[in-house]
Amino acid sequence: MRYAAERIAFSILSLFVLVLITFILGQVVPGDPALIAAGPNAGAEKIAALRVEMGLDKSIATQFMIYCGNVLQGDFGISWFTRQPILDDLFRELPPSLELVAMAMVINLMISLPGGLITARFHGTRLDETVRLLTIAGAGLPIFWLAILLQQWLAADLGLFPLAGQVGFDFREFEGATGFILLDSLHAGRPDILASALAHLFLPALSLSLLFTAVSLRITRTAMISEFRKDYVTLARAKGAGEARVMVRHVFPNGATPSLTVIGMQIGWMLGATVLVEEIFGRPGIGRYAVKAVTQSDIHAVVAVVFVIGVVFLLANLLVDILLYLMNPQRRGAS
Repeated sequence: MRYAAERIAFSILSLFVLVLITFILGQVVPGDPALIAAGPNAGAEKIAALRVEMGLDKSIATQFMIYCGNVLQGDFGISWFTRQPILDDLFRELPPSLELVAMAMVINLMISLPGGLITARFHGTRLDETVRLLTIAGAGLPIFWLAILLQQWLAADLGLFPLAGQVGFDFREFEGATGFILLDSLHAGRPDILASALAHLFLPALSLSLLFTAVSLRITRTAMISEFRKDYVTLARAKGAGEARVMVRHVFPNGATPSLTVIGMQIGWMLGATVLVEEIFGRPGIGRYAVKAVTQSDIHAVVAVVFVIGVVFLLANLLVDILLYLMNPQRRGAS
């Protein structure tokens, strides 16, 4: 409990720093927010009234206190291009992005963890060298280029996956209660919509995950190679333990810590990278929303997106830290 309390306290401090950074971001961006919000044809009186309404006539310290209070209430203001509360926009756009990140992370875990363990077991063989070269190449591939390549090859040329969108044209009117179309289609008992959503989701998720998968696999492989060389592995083999048991019961639990730490950070990085994939595949989401906000100079919406991604990053790392603590009896005993 003490360790969890320490991590939660650190996360709260990090959240305050994130609030400060997003406030500074809103202050240093060029342009007058009141002028942008009022529009190009607004008069001086309307602009002045907006400055008072937005609190821009107050001191920086007062503006920061107001901003902190608004953030605590979930009030990020009104979007200048949707004319809707930004919080409502985020609730609408965030679920598709979280589904995309979740599917990408599933692909990441299914490849990187067993792949790193197996290549470490056969360290120095042709299999290990081949995988190592592939991960080096994969870690250097730009996500947008890979997304375009996979879209052209697997969707346009081979027709294995839909080219773009979130669901098929026949299901475009479907609306669920949560915004998570996979969950909503399951709850509604619509396997046809679920199948369409999964087909539309797989290719963007694969494009998003491959770079992160390459990084995770390399880290997992390095950690597992180190574990295979330790004395407890030699002892387990001397006692007659099978190789599969040695790998699964001994090596993997002890060598998974670096991989899980990086994977926890990758959740936030993936959410930030959705901007590239969502634009290419024409999917709704927070990344595409951020692009529109930037093109419309909607600084409040941009700051809100940065804040949400930061919060997801902090929560993911907090959960991973607690998970690693629970997996490690030595750390728990030391605390």
